[in-house]
Formats: sequence, structure tokens, C-alpha cells
Amino acid sequence: MIILALDTAGVDCAAAVYDSGRNTVLGEASDMIGKGHAEHLMGIVDRALDQAGLALSDVDRLAVTIGPGSFTGIRVGVAAARGFALSLNVPAVGVTTLEVMASAQRDKTPHRAVLAAMDAKRDEIYLQSFAADGSPLDAPRALSVAEAQACAAGFDGEITGSATPLLKADAGSDHTNRFPISVVARLGAAAPPDAGKPKPLYLRGPDAKPQAGYAIARRV
Repeated sequence: MIILALDTAGVDCAAAVYDSGRNTVLGEASDMIGKGHAEHLMGIVDRALDQAGLALSDVDRLAVTIGPGSFTGIRVGVAAARGFALSLNVPAVGVTTLEVMASAQRDKTPHRAVLAAMDAKRDEIYLQSFAADGSPLDAPRALSVAEAQACAAGFDGEITGSATPLLKADAGSDHTNRFPISVVARLGAAAPPDAGKPKPLYLRGPDAKPQAGYAIARRV
């Protein structure tokens, strides 16, 4: 199965073409742009497809980061994924950024539970914990820094993401929110095809919907 993965949830505008049968990224393109994802995304997709030597019509599934993250960026990525899926008559699935961060951390520290923590500013942290096999232990949520610190205090595992220094005294300063596009693709390939159309995941404000969309069901 050929997956076209998209990420516009953070500072990167990224796309990857992934062959799930061979567990291989065939093409990948990413630019750190900060904003302006709508203007850059189609060019990024073209670069990834060119590198893979494939056409858009070869894609069997779309995968896209649905948040939490940049409000505008998420909407750009989700709209693009749904548009591609509709034109190609293929499924599109959503992957949360917290899932991606946790999976990337497990690649570094296998067999360890992971707490994915993003600094949401305004004295809040976006938080979700995952077991060592990748299965979610709770739903993604926005907590106050104090509430998140209480959760982290009893957590036996790794902590990853920009909020790590707020939760771990000896964390150091080198912690950012990065969503490797190859991980997005891999998680998208593992998602059930009937997961439903991807929708932005907002954990704050009137549009907040505390649901994971597709949550990891097994270690990938």
C-alpha cells in the first residue's frame, strides 16, 4: 500500500510517500516554514512524489496530522488530505501529533512507556500517555501546568515534547515539538481504513473535541 503522508501541524510543511509492504519511505520533502502552509504544501507533495518516482494516482491512502498544533496549519493539512482522498477515491486517516511524538520517542527508547507533552502556553500543556506497546493509556487533553506536573510525577516512562522541561527537573533545554513525516506515514498505514474522515483535533476553546481520531492500537 502506498501512503501519502502530510504534516502542517507545526513549523514544518512536510510530505512523504511510504510503501507499507516494504516498510520503506520512497520519497520525502520537508521545509521549516513556520507559516504559509497553504502556499507551500502542493509543491512539497510534488517533491515527495518526484523523489518516489510515483504519480498522485498511485496513492492508496492519505495520512495527515490532525493536531494538537497550529490552528491554521492543521486545517490546511486536513483539507488537503480530504481533497486528495475524494479525488482519488481512497481513504484518508488522521494521526495526532501526540501519537507521532510518542512513536518517535519509542524508536529511541523501545519497550518504554511515553508521555507526550506539548507546551500549549497560557499555563497549559497538551498531554497524552502511551504504554510501551504504543497503545494509548488516556485521551489527549489540555491540562494546567500544575495538573500535568501531577500526572508526570507518577509516570514511569519517558517524557517527550516541548513541555518536558516543565515536567522534569533534569530535562535540559533541547526539547521541541517535531512530527517526523516518516512516522506519520507509518502510523497512517497502521490505522484502520474505516477510522472515518480526518478532523482537526482541538483541545482548547469552543471547537475543543477531546478525542484522538485514530489512536494507536498496537506497537508500530
